[in-house]
Amino acid sequence: MVCYYYLTPIWGVDMKKAFKKKILNRMNYLIGHLEGVKKMIENDKYCIDIILQNEAVISALKKVNEMILENHLNTCVTQAIKNKNEKERKKKIKELLELFKKK
Repeated sequence: MVCYYYLTPIWGVDMKKAFKKKILNRMNYLIGHLEGVKKMIENDKYCIDIILQNEAVISALKKVNEMILENHLNTCVTQAIKNKNEKERKKKIKELLELFKKK
């Protein structure tokens, strides 16, 4: 996460480590959850139960994306605006627009 390394007034080094740890913990949880769903499929569990667990994984992954996006807005985007570099600012806005067009 490149944005993670930007230095801004609102993020100290310890906060960056804490944020990264929080994201990695959530990702490890998701990996475990996916392994559980895989086992459900292997063990021929009820389809609706599998779908419900898949939806839980999707929801948790969306939450990770929200956290990363919030971090991106508070670091990269904020930095681009503060630097008054028009080219960089336009690039960051374009990236965000492209991200939301995909949804």
